[in-house]
Amino acid sequence: QVQLVESGGGLVQVGASLSLSCVASGRTFSIDSMGWFRQAPGKGREFVGGLSWSGGRTYYAASVQGRFTISRTNAKHMVTLQMNSLKPCDPAVYYCAAGSSGSYFSSSAYGWWGPGTQVTVSS
Repeated sequence: QVQLVESGGGLVQVGASLSLSCVASGRTFSIDSMGWFRQAPGKGREFVGGLSWSGGRTYYAASVQGRFTISRTNAKHMVTLQMNSLKPCDPAVYYCAAGSSGSYFSSSAYGWWGPGTQVTVSS
């Protein structure tokens, strides 16, 4: 089994930055893709982006490309979502996710989920 725990959520102002972290535990050797999803109130789950653990390549949704950056800390099996220039459309519960398929660019590749962390943006 794989367990994921997010941290770093909170309240920030429009235009500010926030960094979220996710640490994987358990059968981490099974993981080849790690990424982030978000869900705003009344909306469905949105694929924010992901990375290939073995290759280090990344993918970003058009809505966050250029503002968000996904990185990894291999020794800790940790993935970070650096969010810059936050907009009013960014508030949501952000979920860390992982998968074994290696298709980091596809939302369907992710089957393990963290409990989520709330990000709120104030004007």
